[in-house]
Amino acid sequence: MAINLNKHVFKGHKTLLGSKYVTYGELELPLREDLCSRANNFDWGHNGPASMQLSFAILCQISGKEIAKTHMVKFTQEVVKQLNSRDWILDAGDVIEWINVNEEKPEESKSELTLVTKQASKAKNTPKAKTKKSNVVKDICKELEITQKQLAEILEVPEGTVSSWAVKNEIPRLGKKAIEFYTQSHKNQKIVDSYKDFMHLLHAS
Repeated sequence: MAINLNKHVFKGHKTLLGSKYVTYGELELPLREDLCSRANNFDWGHNGPASMQLSFAILCQISGKEIAKTHMVKFTQEVVKQLNSRDWILDAGDVIEWINVNEEKPEESKSELTLVTKQASKAKNTPKAKTKKSNVVKDICKELEITQKQLAEILEVPEGTVSSWAVKNEIPRLGKKAIEFYTQSHKNQKIVDSYKDFMHLLHAS
């Protein structure tokens, strides 16, 4: 069994509007659809097909196809389903430890697995992801440098509606579309303003 003993970490991120990204060693984690096709994207926080796909990709990255297929259901239940945050970090050493605990080890491979155990950074039965608590409404306001009251004015909805979104930590689909449109317009305006400033400096010189 070939196990990768580097110190890389898996990182997951969901954008404010729901897009999902997973990296390993700062590179995008391969989906591995060619080896196991449960979904055409990654997800976490539940045990659906996209979470299964993420489990397979993580295990395959560390240990190979056969172990990934054998353990992806249990890994989804015990690890991926517990990733309830928009952002999380999972240490490769912790994944190795999980594999060691859950893998049926024949006698001839025990020495190799013992070596892996000694070299792994932590001894845990289940990896614990380092999560960051976040609130989608507060994150949007912080990113746009505005208050919730200003967000309500931009979207032309009552301030209480935005406050309700913040409490529930969710924004309805139409609200997301409106925020996406405003964010893009805001970025475009910054580009225009930067260009105007540049032209002003050019003429002044």
